[in-house]
Amino acid sequence: MTARSGILVVNKGAGMTSFQVVAHLRRLMRAAKIGHGGTLDPDATGVLPILIGEATKLTPYLIDLDKEYVATIRLGIVTDTQDLSGTVLEAPAVPPVDAAVIGAALRAFVGVIRQVPPMYSALHHGGKRLYELAREGRTVAREAREVMIHSIALESVALPDFTVRVRCGKGTYIRTLAADLGAALGSGAALATLVRTRVGPYAIEDAVGWPEIGEPGSATHLWDRLLPLDSALTSLAPVQLDPPRSRAFRHGQAVAGAAGGDGGPVRVYDAGGALLGIGTACGNTIRPERLLDANHPRPAGLPA
Repeated sequence: MTARSGILVVNKGAGMTSFQVVAHLRRLMRAAKIGHGGTLDPDATGVLPILIGEATKLTPYLIDLDKEYVATIRLGIVTDTQDLSGTVLEAPAVPPVDAAVIGAALRAFVGVIRQVPPMYSALHHGGKRLYELAREGRTVAREAREVMIHSIALESVALPDFTVRVRCGKGTYIRTLAADLGAALGSGAALATLVRTRVGPYAIEDAVGWPEIGEPGSATHLWDRLLPLDSALTSLAPVQLDPPRSRAFRHGQAVAGAAGGDGGPVRVYDAGGALLGIGTACGNTIRPERLLDANHPRPAGLPA
């Protein structure tokens, strides 16, 4: 079991860090190499891809995937963490807003927007993480970053709360989005609850529920739920190589391949359908970017 590689999609429970989930599964599954594909805040729940074995090499590709969240935002409260776990800084009155007013505010946040990362985040500043500085009572200047919000749909309104479904790109802080929406509505706001419903192709409906992980004999069950490495790479075009080119690619050599494009990533398979790694297609040449051990279950045929 410990030599297997793949992706386990977990529905993280509340009250634990992503690192704690990884540590628990490392002990339970006795996996030597294990990581996760994108941090969730401790109070947040939902999709947390767990990367086992060779899948840990795919971390940058998981982080780049689009994500979807269902967030409940509470108006009339401002906290230092931008969610309800923090210290209350202000409690402004909630204006008489309705779905139309909230919907108009949401539309202004769709597309490429700029966010100032929260102090309670894992970003580094001067050799420390921002949340470490925040816990010391320090606040430092942070540069605004561009993030992509593909869509925001208003799901319900029950003041002082309203719930939205957000589809966004990498690096988006939903806590900051909640705070910025509150400012736009004139009352301040904080994130009340957050569920990540999707990471790329991985949906919450297909995730292993957190209660299942503690059941007797769950380790075997979890290994059975492992998804193949290329399940994370469905957005990349597939290229299949014959044996001579497969050997060259495994040794880090650029090979001829009819991938087309210029500089785009592709997933590379050998003649038997085993995933060799990820390459960069430059015209009719494929240059290895990330090699993977092919000692994992092969698909029945080359994925589409």
